[in-house]
Amino acid sequence: MPALVTSRGILTETPAILLFLCQSFPDAGLAPLEDAFALAQMNAFNSYLCATVHVAHAHRMRGHRWTDDPAAIAAMQKKVPQSVGACFELIEREFLHGPWVLGERYTVSDLYLFTLAQWLEADGVDPMRFPKVADHRSRMAQHPIVAKVVALERANS
Repeated sequence: MPALVTSRGILTETPAILLFLCQSFPDAGLAPLEDAFALAQMNAFNSYLCATVHVAHAHRMRGHRWTDDPAAIAAMQKKVPQSVGACFELIEREFLHGPWVLGERYTVSDLYLFTLAQWLEADGVDPMRFPKVADHRSRMAQHPIVAKVVALERANS
């Protein structure tokens, strides 16, 4: 579970952490804080990633969260390519409104999508099925800060 320790306490759940960071550092411009509707769209997308896409992915490695039955766990694992693929079909069709999730504006949603899109191959999903997602992932990987974080993550794994 993601957690962020703040001076006021611990925050959990990725959408809450991302919003907290955006509001704590508004000059970074990683959220449309001035536009209530666009901010709600960003939060809706982040919630979809958290509650649906991440859960579909988790069935591959954490089926024991839902059942103790080995056959049920195996069935969940077998379904991951289909369920994760369906999630990314929706993202491809309905959520990528331009070069970034919110169109022309780069936000924390792009960072979050990039993270989950990095798991596609391990989940048995060909990212080339989703040209917009693949393009997004490629552009994100080329960002100097993202490339640095990915390199650090690989060095530490």
